[in-house]
Amino acid sequence: MANGWAPDGAVQDQIDDTVKDAVLRARTMMPAGESAEDCDDCGEPIPERRRQALVGTRTCVSCQSIRDASVRAGGINRRGSKDSQLR
Repeated sequence: MANGWAPDGAVQDQIDDTVKDAVLRARTMMPAGESAEDCDDCGEPIPERRRQALVGTRTCVSCQSIRDASVRAGGINRRGSKDSQLR
């Protein structure tokens, strides 16, 4: 059931769009191409099994963990409240 002027299914459409955006963002962050033998950040060798498992990797596990921790989630505010539109 929709609220106010929103059509039926509007909430589910917002959820679907949010999930779709997150999947597209994750796909763009996936490595592509040939894997590096040495980490781009620290210069340590990247283990062969990591390079085979994740084709296109450019960093070792510890450096990638640091990169992943610094990534902030962002996106479109799809909430329909008046306060969220005024920000």
